[in-house]
Amino acid sequence: MIARRTLLAAALAAPVAAETPTGAEAQAFKARNLRFAGAGGIELAGTLLLPADSATKKVPGVVLIAGSGPTDRDGNNPLLPVKVDLLKEIAEVLAGAGIASLRYDKRGIGQSTKAPQTLAAQEQFFGWENFIGDVQLAHAELIKHDEVKPYATALLGHSEGGLFAIATAQMSIAQPPYALVLASTPGRPLQDIIREQLERAAPALVDAAQRIMLEIRKTGHVPADVPHSLAALFPAYIGPFLKGEFGFEPAATLAKLKQPCLLLQGGADQQVVPMGDVQPLIDALSQRTAPGEVQVVPAVSHNLKAVDGPADPGLAGPLAPAIATRLTSWLAATLGA
Repeated sequence: MIARRTLLAAALAAPVAAETPTGAEAQAFKARNLRFAGAGGIELAGTLLLPADSATKKVPGVVLIAGSGPTDRDGNNPLLPVKVDLLKEIAEVLAGAGIASLRYDKRGIGQSTKAPQTLAAQEQFFGWENFIGDVQLAHAELIKHDEVKPYATALLGHSEGGLFAIATAQMSIAQPPYALVLASTPGRPLQDIIREQLERAAPALVDAAQRIMLEIRKTGHVPADVPHSLAALFPAYIGPFLKGEFGFEPAATLAKLKQPCLLLQGGADQQVVPMGDVQPLIDALSQRTAPGEVQVVPAVSHNLKAVDGPADPGLAGPLAPAIATRLTSWLAATLGA
């Protein structure tokens, strides 16, 4: 989680522009570059990837939501040493199964609207509610396209993106997503996870972090006296975002949702730890009458890639085959692909 929070700390409607298939996408899929409105009037840049048969029939669609940090629409992060391509790989796997997807650069990232310069403006720009609004508007963009069945859609959130998916699914909107996929998503309140990971990795910082998190929960702002060793975890602008995230209870919220839900988790995830961080979501699914399934795959990382051993972070390489198979089969059955 230290690595995960550091990535978050570092980052934190226009018509179709062009169809620009490249690489593997050019072989069988149609990639449509988009610009559309995000929360607060910003612009989000994304890619709608359509399966080949979308030219002759409507297909289901999924919004792909990136995890924390400066992660772009493909699932890549400049702070990491390799290209992960997680969301791009998921999009291509889905297209091969007859399912469209929309993935987008988060606000402040890639080709989406850049962050403002002043602290007050940054606090507002990166507010928790804005990220939720962006997901809602991305889903609204997805169902605008004639190739997509508006009643057969899902939100797929990776890591922190899964929290955005849960929060969006509880909103009252005219055309809500039909299903949810939560991949490597924590089920416990964030402040508990941060505290426990600091206790394991840097116990001397626990008291200072606890004080900072308490101040954020009270005021919505990061205090001015953050120690240098915690500055990456708590940058000055992140207060309003973390106040929202600290107050969000993913398991309790999931328990109230009506959408069918699939949990995907790597057994070798070193950031969202199985089963401690995930068990609350599993328990929440058991409390519902709506369909819910869980797939925990051994020797698979936080980024849903196969790992060779404990020292392998599982960043590079293709989507783990067991993850790809379970994801596509569940979505096909649930959305009717």
